[in-house]
Amino acid sequence: MSFRDFIAEHRRFYILRLLREIGGSANEDVLQQGIRRGFRPLQGVTKDAVRRDAEWLRERHLVAFDWLDDLLVVELTERGGDVLSGVVRVEGLSRSGRGV
Repeated sequence: MSFRDFIAEHRRFYILRLLREIGGSANEDVLQQGIRRGFRPLQGVTKDAVRRDAEWLRERHLVAFDWLDDLLVVELTERGGDVLSGVVRVEGLSRSGRGV
């Protein structure tokens, strides 16, 4: 696994954790700021990266999202919660979000 893939797996898991901690949903700006403040290797994460990760997570039914004008709003799904609880394992997603 490349370092880039390693970081992506942890960043995606971290997005799920942020959504749970925030109450289940947040817009892309809140997620971007949360990643920058709480996930040290990704202080320079872009909005495009957040959008790509949200799409990746949505394709696996871990989040749902909608657009409010040009702002992406992301919501944790039940399956996403199951990943956080360790009930479901998804390839390409860190198991614990630790290690970075």
